[in-house]
Amino acid sequence: MTSDVLVHARGLRKSYGSPRRPVRVLDGLDLALHRGEVLAVLGPNGAGKTTTVRILATLLRPDAGTATVAGHDVVRDAARVRGLISLTGQYAAVDEKQTGRENLAMMGRLAHLPRRVVRARVDDLLDAFDLAGAADRRVGEYSGGMRRRLDLAAGLLTRPKVMFLDEPTTGLDPRSRQTMWEVVRAVVADGTSLFLTTQYLEEADQLADRVALVDDGRVVAEGSPSDLKRRVGDARVELTFATSEEAARVGSTWPGTDAHATVPGPGPDVATSSTLRVPTDGSVGHVRDVLAAVAATGAEPERWEVREPTLDDVFLTLTGHATRTRAPRDTGSTAPGAGAPADHEETAA
Repeated sequence: MTSDVLVHARGLRKSYGSPRRPVRVLDGLDLALHRGEVLAVLGPNGAGKTTTVRILATLLRPDAGTATVAGHDVVRDAARVRGLISLTGQYAAVDEKQTGRENLAMMGRLAHLPRRVVRARVDDLLDAFDLAGAADRRVGEYSGGMRRRLDLAAGLLTRPKVMFLDEPTTGLDPRSRQTMWEVVRAVVADGTSLFLTTQYLEEADQLADRVALVDDGRVVAEGSPSDLKRRVGDARVELTFATSEEAARVGSTWPGTDAHATVPGPGPDVATSSTLRVPTDGSVGHVRDVLAAVAATGAEPERWEVREPTLDDVFLTLTGHATRTRAPRDTGSTAPGAGAPADHEETAA
């Protein structure tokens, strides 16, 4: 393990339920978060994301494997680890009867910060998270996005080395999500490393330096968003026709498939629906050639677009399903047994 690795998980395993009817959630998961980066852990409900965060944040013991934060074991040195991290879960953990300022001050006292430090830190965070104007209003009057920002601010009172964000924009509208992304970027710029779990592909694409794709309790691929998307292939011109028969006819008579090809590069995928996909380098010239080749067949698509690979394409290619479709793996039961937390993501379909 290199010195810039802040969080390191090796061979994590975790099951819920009884020994006779276990529900396996983590199955030998390996992860590393490097200093100064954002690692996005991307996967469907039931993939093991929240269980991983709870183990790394010392809230849950693994059945097997080890994990460290800044070199401290999350089981043996749990108290040391808790002094280095903060955790923001899927729902804002704030007191609705207190004001925003009172919430932050309370968190500062619970963290045993000196009173003058708390006052200064609270003022700074209210400004940084655009909450100064609402600082003395009860949190019960806040919007969902404001509560999430307040929750995130509370996690930064102690200037943690690592912040765990477990699906921080769940339930937010698109505008609030965009605001949260700006806040997260500011947190990183201030020196905190982020371990982010998400189901939102765009969120991982926007925020992450590296992405770990998790499925069935294991990491199936990791790398930068651009590196992962390159695994799927090039961009494509997607042409949608009125019927699958018309798409198949265009594909079978494609002028780029013989010695007299007029369109350089590979031909279209075999049409199995009304959409025909033609690989492209994305240049204006090549896209023009593709459209001219379609026109030469006498067909006219209802619509067309140049589409870049997405993280969902990567996930679908590697696992055979999209990120939001899998139910939790069950090794002998149709529902989690006793011992699985009721609000746990791994209990959701």
